[in-house]
Amino acid sequence: LLSGGIDSPVSSYMIAKRGVQLELLHFASPPYTSEQAREKVLQLAQELTVWCGRLTVHVVPFTEIQEEIRRKCPEDHFTLIMRRFMMRLADMLAQELRCRALVTGENLGQVASQTMQALAVTNGAVSLPVFRPCIGMDKEEIIGISRKIGTFDTSILPYEDCCTVFTPAHPRTQPEIYKVENEEARVDVVALEEEAFATLETVIIK
Repeated sequence: LLSGGIDSPVSSYMIAKRGVQLELLHFASPPYTSEQAREKVLQLAQELTVWCGRLTVHVVPFTEIQEEIRRKCPEDHFTLIMRRFMMRLADMLAQELRCRALVTGENLGQVASQTMQALAVTNGAVSLPVFRPCIGMDKEEIIGISRKIGTFDTSILPYEDCCTVFTPAHPRTQPEIYKVENEEARVDVVALEEEAFATLETVIIK
């Protein structure tokens, strides 16, 4: 899962170091995210080819999902439910491509969606193992690697990504999975995911 931030390109590099072949997945939410934000992610993928070889970026339209969550779910659960949608869509793509794991740039305690309880809630949405190469690093360590691999300057370009859309003022940091599942049931999960998955775009980066 590749956002436009600092962490996910580093996690991509870290797992590629172990000989893992990557498929990159990005979520775009136009008009809340811009064309420049999309191009920034493709530039990050280009910079990663130095370490990973040829890459494919799958871009999933995420606007309708986020707007539906915003309309029907409690604000403090927004980020958790959004992350579960992301993970399920990643799992769907991984199954289709016969991938064996999901990889994210999350690290423990950096933001509200990255507490132990919140990570367990997002893990609960998928069947594949989830690898988090940056999980125990602090921000300075991650920045150091991003400078080394040449992605830092692109990562800090001021273009938003979908994770910053509709950010709750007081996100739930110690969620219980059954409560999240109850709130998530307010939206038609299957229909939203099927529509998003059917309209994803694939870009080959050489």
